[in-house]
Amino acid sequence: MTSAQKYIMSVSYNSGSGSTVNAYAASAVKALSLELKKLQNEPTEGFHITPNEDNLLIWTVGIFGPPNTIYQGGYFRAQIRFPNNYPYSPPTFKFLNKIWHPNVYDNGDLCISILHPPVNDPQSGELPSERWNPTQNVRTIMMSVISLLNEPNTSSPANVDASVMYKKWKDTKGADDEYARIIKKQVELSKEDAKKNGIIVPETVEEYIVKPKLPENDAGDMIDMDDDYDHYDDYGYSDDDDFEESDEDSGQGEN
Repeated sequence: MTSAQKYIMSVSYNSGSGSTVNAYAASAVKALSLELKKLQNEPTEGFHITPNEDNLLIWTVGIFGPPNTIYQGGYFRAQIRFPNNYPYSPPTFKFLNKIWHPNVYDNGDLCISILHPPVNDPQSGELPSERWNPTQNVRTIMMSVISLLNEPNTSSPANVDASVMYKKWKDTKGADDEYARIIKKQVELSKEDAKKNGIIVPETVEEYIVKPKLPENDAGDMIDMDDDYDHYDDYGYSDDDDFEESDEDSGQGEN
C-alpha cells in the first residue's frame, strides 16, 4: 500500500463522518502527487525535495545557497506542511537548521507574503496579490524562498535584530560585515550537515544550474506517481466529489 493510500485511509478512519475533510484531504494528496511528479520530471535549480513516506502532506526540502551570494555553498533544510485543503490554503514553511535572516523567526518559521492567507489586512502592508492563491505551488514557493534569502523584506521583519544588521551591511556596502560573517558561519555548519547526509552542494553557477532531463529510457528508476497515488476511487473519492466540496467551501484563506 502506498503512502498516499495509507494517509487517505487514516484521514477517513479518524474523521468519522467529516466528508468535507475527507474530500479535501484526497484532493490535496492528488494535487501534491501531481506536483511531485512534475518536479521530478522537470527539476528546478536551487533545491531538492523528499516527501514523507507516511504522509504526503509533509515534505522535507533542501535549499542550496545560490552562487555569488553570501549563501553560496550552503545547504539549508526545511519542512513544508500542507493543510488538508491545499491548494486553497497555504502550507507552512519551517527551517530545520539555524538560519540568521530578517524574515525567519528564532524557531525557524518563515515569514513570507506568498504563504500568508489571502485576507484583506491593510495593517500588514501587503497587497492581496502578494499573498497566497490556489495557483501557487511548491515550485513558486521555493523560487520565492530562494529569492528572499538574498533579498530580505525588511519592512516587516520576523527577526528585528537580523534586519537591523542586514541594513547596516547593505548601507555600508559591506564595511559593517557582522551580518555576512554570521551567515558565512552558518553556511560552513550547513556544509557539515550536507556531508553527513551525503548531499553534494553546488558551488559554481555551472553546478547550480539544473542538468537537462535524461532520455526517457534512462530514467527507469523514476517513481511512477500515477501508479502510486491515483487510487482515490478505491476509498470512495472521485474528482467530481472533490470539486463539489471545493465549490461549497471556496477556499477560506485560514486553516
